[in-house]
Amino acid sequence: MTGKTIQLDHGSGGEASRDLVEGIFLPRLDNDILSTLDDSAVVPMFGGRMAMTTDSYVVDPIFFPGGDIGSLSVHGTVNDLSMQGAVPRYLTLGLILEEGFPIKDLITIVDSIAAAADEAGVRIVAGDTKVVPRRHADKIFINTAGVGEISPEVDVASKNARPGDKLIINGDIGDHGMAVLTRREGLEFNTSLTSDSAPLNGLVDDILAASPHIHVLRDPTRGGVATALNEIAAQSGVGIEVIEKDLPIGAGVHSASEILGLDPLYVANEGKCLVMVAPGDADAVLRKMRRHPYGKNAAIIGEAIPEHAGRVLLKTRVGGTRILSMLTGEQLPRIC
Repeated sequence: MTGKTIQLDHGSGGEASRDLVEGIFLPRLDNDILSTLDDSAVVPMFGGRMAMTTDSYVVDPIFFPGGDIGSLSVHGTVNDLSMQGAVPRYLTLGLILEEGFPIKDLITIVDSIAAAADEAGVRIVAGDTKVVPRRHADKIFINTAGVGEISPEVDVASKNARPGDKLIINGDIGDHGMAVLTRREGLEFNTSLTSDSAPLNGLVDDILAASPHIHVLRDPTRGGVATALNEIAAQSGVGIEVIEKDLPIGAGVHSASEILGLDPLYVANEGKCLVMVAPGDADAVLRKMRRHPYGKNAAIIGEAIPEHAGRVLLKTRVGGTRILSMLTGEQLPRIC
């Protein structure tokens, strides 16, 4: 760790976040479960395995096209559990409210939480509410925790990618981060931008049913696809090659990225998952994903390679190759 104070980019999910975890948290809290550094922990329980996770949501604005902070908090926690191959069961809900927050907005958000939990098939089983004085928070912050069951035959983790594995994503990249940013800044484009926030546990069930050789599941939230792939490459000790022409990017995100000078590969997603699967099963998994509402635009976008271990390479449209590094700095603050 360098510097004496916390900066915004420490919450980006990129290099500064990694430095914070590895420089402060791991040396003081390390254990064999925490050190895997996946989005949820796999713990032995009741003779089997459970996934556990926690997350906090500080998105600005709290209402955005395609969702709000309430549905986002459920979707994010459900998806973190699902990326371990777990079946999400129970969530807890913690609210920090600023004095003066409108009751009507709170009701809207709680209704959204209830609807999201119902769609995902999970139950909110415990909660807590705190109120802080005006100007000591920003409207509302939400913390969730969740647990889910992992079947004995499931073994997915970011460290499990193997050379030859095909890389699949379930749809368009960068929708959530761009939708939040444009609403926050009051920007308008010719095409609509809507968050992809969604619960992916049903899609993951289909993916696992389509192949017993799913090695990695990962949701590319903060830091986007590029940062998530760098973490997979580092933990698995493989290289990953991404094919630029195969990346699914919607017209709205493409236009906004060009105007704002942003790279969609580093923009947050909240309803996307990266799948690394044995090459012989990739087509079957892709077909299964495309039959699900949250996977209809799924595409094979690359593969794991034995060369360049720990690195992510982008094969460009013009035939060149460039390195995709982890996110440096805070590209889009307060997007989740």
